[in-house]
Amino acid sequence: MEIKIWSDVRCPFCYIGKKKFELALEKFNHKDNIKVSWKSFQLDPNLKTNLQISTVDYFVENKGVDVEQAKQMFTGAAQIGAEAGLTLDIENSVLANSFNAHRLIQMAKSKGLGNEIEEALFIAYFEESRNIDSHEELIAIGSSIGMDPDAIGKMLKSEDFAYDVKQDELEARNIGVRGVPFFVFNDKFAISGAQSPEVFLQTLNKAWEEFSKSNSGLEITDGDSCSTDGTCD
Repeated sequence: MEIKIWSDVRCPFCYIGKKKFELALEKFNHKDNIKVSWKSFQLDPNLKTNLQISTVDYFVENKGVDVEQAKQMFTGAAQIGAEAGLTLDIENSVLANSFNAHRLIQMAKSKGLGNEIEEALFIAYFEESRNIDSHEELIAIGSSIGMDPDAIGKMLKSEDFAYDVKQDELEARNIGVRGVPFFVFNDKFAISGAQSPEVFLQTLNKAWEEFSKSNSGLEITDGDSCSTDGTCD
């Protein structure tokens, strides 16, 4: 059974949602029969990488919030992450466009390393404050999971996998995705946001029951997520 996950490396709830989903999957009786397909979704495709401005200042200037509101937003997400066993240093994250990171994800997927590159990029962005738009950093991150550094460098200098990123985003629009993370189970059930492991497990079991049946439309369960307007709640 396939589970598609739309996500952006810059989205804290995508990292949290990944963790909570994995906790549920560990308890799922049929976990060995699950195929996870990571899908690209840029929350802010027009963002310009800028190492001279802080993430807090960017939110103040572009998202209509003041400094205190921005910090409260980051702290709230970090607390939710901590409850899931994660460390999220959102305030010190590097303001970087995620398109090249998504191209690296697509390349890793083609080699069966989709989950590994997602995890490595989340750690790099949220825990290590690395620039996920830097070719040098992306080569290092990809190499850390066993990818060929020369092949990554060649890919980043080309337009390879750009089409794949855009196709994932088009598919998301076609099914009505407006925020991430967004999980689709067997093209039948969907979860929007970083729900609890219990909710993920319930949906896994329900989707498994429907695995061999035809489906029509999605049943969506909402939770914490980041929307395209920059709001994470």
